[in-house]
Parts: sequence; C-alpha cells; structure tokens
Amino acid sequence: MKKVLIVGLMIIAIAFIGAQLWQREDQRRAAPPATGVSSQNSPTQPETRMADHTHETMARVPAHYDAAPPINSLRGTLAPEMFTGNVRLAYQAAKEIPQTLAQLPCYCHCDMSQGHKSLHSCFEDQHAEDCGICIGEALMAYNLQRQGLTASQIRQQIIRAYGEKK
Repeated sequence: MKKVLIVGLMIIAIAFIGAQLWQREDQRRAAPPATGVSSQNSPTQPETRMADHTHETMARVPAHYDAAPPINSLRGTLAPEMFTGNVRLAYQAAKEIPQTLAQLPCYCHCDMSQGHKSLHSCFEDQHAEDCGICIGEALMAYNLQRQGLTASQIRQQIIRAYGEKK
C-alpha cells in the first residue's frame, strides 16, 4: 500500500512538472520579440531602439540596444562589493561600462524569461549572481573594451562565442 502511494505521488509530481514546462514553452513562443524603445524620448535625445535580430536562417539574437542609450535612462547596477570572485568582477564591469553592456545580448535568454532588455539588465538585480553566461559575457566585454573594441565589435564577438550553434 505504501509503495502504491509513493508511486502515485511521483506520477502526480512528474505530471505537474511537465505541465509547468509545457506552459513556459507556450509563453516563450507567444512572447513578441523585444522591439521597445527607451523611456527617454524627447526632442533633445534621439530615440534608442532595442534590436530585433530575428531571421529564419540564423539563431535568434537576444534583446539589446543597437546604440548606446542615454546613461540616465539605464537603471543602476548592484554594488560589486556585495559579491566575491568573478561575480564581483562582473558587477564591477557592469558599473564601469553600463552603456556597452546595454548594447549586448544576453545568451541566457533572460529577455524571454524575465523581460530583460540587454545584458545590462542582468546586473540591475541579483540575476547575474548565479548565471555563468551573464558573468562570462560581462567579463569578456570588459576585457574587449579595454583592448579598444567598440560596442558593435564586442557584440559580434559575443554572438560568435555564445550565440552560434556548435
């Protein structure tokens, strides 16, 4: 009797998890691509569009800004001092190069799951703390910018490193 009860509970748990995954996939497919504009639309500041690089023959590039949004339109990032190791370095990079990170896609696809607008969004809260992709991209971007690459060149490197199907 006890074994039957345990098996029954396991079946219910598996069905519940399956339903949750099915629902998430339906929501992901139904979500429109990110093509919003920044909240800073005034005559003195140009409209900053988020890129939508969806094409049938290439993998979807997550949301990012094509050009640097005004610095005052970006939310602040968490203090690097809250973290240690590479996480701290990544949050420090986000603090130092916020406009560059805003122009980069995040390949953990948090634009679909959490509504993030770019890699910068990952560092506005603790999302990046536990995400190796966010941390890796931010550190890569910081190092490439120190080598003199532009945000556009860094974006192409990120896409090659994280976005292309192997």
